Amino acid sequence: MALRSLSKVQKPLSCNHQGEYLSVPLKQTRSLPGAIVTGADYRGLGLVRSLGRRGIPVWVLRHGDQYIASFSKYATRVFDWHGDDPKARINCLLDLAEKNNLEGWVLFPTDDYAVSLISQHHECLAKRFRMTIPPWSELKCLVDKWQIHNLAGKLEIPRPWTSLPLHRQEVTSFNGTFPVILKPRSRETSNPFSDAKAWAANSLEELLLLYDKACELISPDQVMVQECIPGGGNSQVSFAALCERGNPLAYLTATRARQTPMDFGRASTFVEAVEIPEIIEPSVRLLAATRFTGMVEIEYKRDQRDGQYKLLEANPRVWGWQTLCARAGIDFPYLLWLSVQGLPVPPVRGNINVRWVRMVMDLPLSFGEMARGRMSLNSYLKSLRGPTEWAIYASDDPSPSLLEIPILIYQAARRILVGRI
Repeated sequence: MALRSLSKVQKPLSCNHQGEYLSVPLKQTRSLPGAIVTGADYRGLGLVRSLGRRGIPVWVLRHGDQYIASFSKYATRVFDWHGDDPKARINCLLDLAEKNNLEGWVLFPTDDYAVSLISQHHECLAKRFRMTIPPWSELKCLVDKWQIHNLAGKLEIPRPWTSLPLHRQEVTSFNGTFPVILKPRSRETSNPFSDAKAWAANSLEELLLLYDKACELISPDQVMVQECIPGGGNSQVSFAALCERGNPLAYLTATRARQTPMDFGRASTFVEAVEIPEIIEPSVRLLAATRFTGMVEIEYKRDQRDGQYKLLEANPRVWGWQTLCARAGIDFPYLLWLSVQGLPVPPVRGNINVRWVRMVMDLPLSFGEMARGRMSLNSYLKSLRGPTEWAIYASDDPSPSLLEIPILIYQAARRILVGRI
C-alpha cells in the first residue's frame, strides 16, 4: 500500500490510538524473519521491545559496556560483539547468519559506529540480511555533518555558522563571537571527542587548547568549529520520520525540553511530542534531496536572536527517545521491519502532548536546574502530567528497570578504572 508524500498533504496521516496496529497477524509474524539488534543500550532496548511484543524473535549483540537491553525478556538470544576490529565484527555477523540459518533476518544497528560500519559493508551483509540502512555512498551525506551543512546551504535551510579549518593557523585567526563548539565531522570511531558529541569553548585560548586535544584523537580535517546557538533544551527540536527514497511515510515532531548537558545535549532526558510546523517543510526538502530510506531524526535549534529553526544534524538510525513515537502512535522499528520485507506499511499519525522521560537522568538534571533558579518544582511536576513513556521501565518487562542503576554504577566505575590505567 503506497502512502502519500508529505509534500502533498498538510497534516500527518491517521492512525489508531497509541499505535495499536498490526497489518500482519501475530501468528504470521512468528513465521517471518527475526531481527538482530547491534547494541544493548536503551536505544537497543526500545527496538527489542517493539519487535518482541509483536512475536518477532530478536537477537541482541552487545558490545562495550552496554547491557540493559540484554536483560529484556524480549531478547531471545544475546551474544557479545567483541573487539574493535571492523573486519572481525563483520565476520561475526556473517558467521552468526551462516551457523544459525538467519538468512533474511533484519539487521538493526543502533549507534553511529555500527551504522557506519554496516553501511560501509552493505554489499556483503545484504547477501545474508535485510538491511535497514542504505549503502555508504547513499548514507554518507547524512552521517557527514559537513556535507549536510553544505547541502542545507544549497537548499536555503537555516543553519548555524560552521567552519572546517584546514590547519591550526585558521583556528588561531578566528575572530568570531564566543562561545563556540568543536564537533567531529562524523562519528565513525569511538573516542572521548566523538563520544562527547561537542566541546564548548568560551575563549580563543580554550578553543586552541580543545582543538589540539581533538586533533590528537581524530584527523584535523574531521574537526568542525560551529557557533553555539543560545538556549537550552526548550529550543532544541526534532523531526523524526520513516522514509522511502526520501519520501517520509510517517513522521512526528518533538521538543527535547531537557537534555544533558542542557545547552547542547549529548542525550535527552525529557522529550514531548508537539506540533512544530516550521521544521516539517525544510525536513521534507532535505530528505528528498538525499533520497534516504530508513529511520531518521533531524535536529534543529530555535535561535532566539532571529526566531529561525536552524539545522544541527541528522541521525539516520534509531535515536534515544524513539519509544515516545510508539506511545504517540508511530512504532518506527516495527514499521521499518515491515518495510524492508516489502510488507504494507499502514498509514499512521503521531499524537501530540505525549512525553518521554529517562528518570534516572532527568531527576538529577532537573534538581540542578532548580538549584540554579532556572526551573521550579511546580513546573517540573507539571511537565510529568499526561501520557508518559518511560525510557527504561515497562510493566510487561521490568528487569531492565530494576538493573538500570546497578549497571550505571558499574559503567561509571569501569570508566574511572580505565582512565587510571
